[in-house]
Amino acid sequence: MAQPAGRAVRERAGEPDVNSPMCPSRSILEHVTSRWGVLVLAALAERTYRFSELRRAVGGVSEKMLAQTLQTLERDGLVHRDAHPVIPPRVDYSLTPLGQEAAGLVHSLARWTEGRVPEVEAARVAYDVRRAQTP
Repeated sequence: MAQPAGRAVRERAGEPDVNSPMCPSRSILEHVTSRWGVLVLAALAERTYRFSELRRAVGGVSEKMLAQTLQTLERDGLVHRDAHPVIPPRVDYSLTPLGQEAAGLVHSLARWTEGRVPEVEAARVAYDVRRAQTP
């Protein structure tokens, strides 16, 4: 199977190509589009959160998964962690400029999915009916 011309040019130029198995952009894409990554970025697009507030805003995420997701997004330069030297400890999470850009994209995708639930559910039912009728 032939590669698209644009991909071949990017590979020769040494530019990132998410379709290339060894491209570092794949791990970034995985972090940004993971289940919790999308939801954390979308929430932080609205405002800065403390950890416990963010956990409530992102319903269903465990403390461990939220901590791992935040750490990963912070390492990727998308989330800023601001630890205040007070008692009790206070940590605020916000988006970096890079994170704001990513959040805008995934926030749009999240809102699109919310608006398309009826069509997707109808497609699933139609698919299941077709599969059930196929011997």
